[in-house]
Amino acid sequence: MQDDEILIGEGVALSTGAAPVTLRMLSGIIDMLVYGATAFFAFTAIANTLGGVLNGAAWRAVAIITIVATLVLLPATVETLTRGLSTGRLAVGVRVVRDDGGPIAFRHAFIRAFLGLFEEYMTLGMLAITSSLLSARGKRLGDILAGTYAMRVRGGTKALPPLVMPAHLAPWAASADMRRLPDGLALTSRMFLARAGALRPDSRARLGTDLGARVLDHVSPPPPAGTHPEYAIAAVLAERASREYGFETGRQARAAAEDARVSTLPYGVRDVEN
Repeated sequence: MQDDEILIGEGVALSTGAAPVTLRMLSGIIDMLVYGATAFFAFTAIANTLGGVLNGAAWRAVAIITIVATLVLLPATVETLTRGLSTGRLAVGVRVVRDDGGPIAFRHAFIRAFLGLFEEYMTLGMLAITSSLLSARGKRLGDILAGTYAMRVRGGTKALPPLVMPAHLAPWAASADMRRLPDGLALTSRMFLARAGALRPDSRARLGTDLGARVLDHVSPPPPAGTHPEYAIAAVLAERASREYGFETGRQARAAAEDARVSTLPYGVRDVEN
């Protein structure tokens, strides 16, 4: 089980907003009906078009290709383009995200869709339901292998307030090494900062001290002596977010430059229009 939830003295859970199994089941049923119907109509259209041409072996090949295309490639493509949504998830207010809360990529969606062929269709959802009931975040096997989970985005947790870098800790955070900070611990700390104002002072101090110590175990060098744990957590998370944003911005700029470079002709070759 992942360390994505902390229960404090008042019985308040600082969780990551994972969707309950009931919502996942409902969205899964809707998606099974949609993609199952798509596969049926696609196969019927192929049969009406090529019915008198294909032999038995060709029909089996067509059936396999149709199933893979409509039950694996189509869901993976839809989830990638919509950043974790599908017809069923859109209906119930659920989105699939990475374990760190970020948007999924095609490899995450493909792993989920490929294993979903066995978990959901071949076992009528029984394997997926069993795995979800035994998982801390309601994960099925595809989520476990892909490193994803279903997050409730409607009727769940409200948007978190923005992170603010404490001005007096900005120089320290800019030079600190925080690459070893686990995503789960960072997300839990983020939820704590968002809800700290609603906690009792004694519980807030105890939980802040504990989380601050756990976060700073993965940061070097430590902050200036006497730094309040909540300020230290905020500084680490704000700097981490800034670095990740800069890294992603740079990656996209390099990808755009590379696309522009390979789309042009080599140096010295004239572009002659016919």
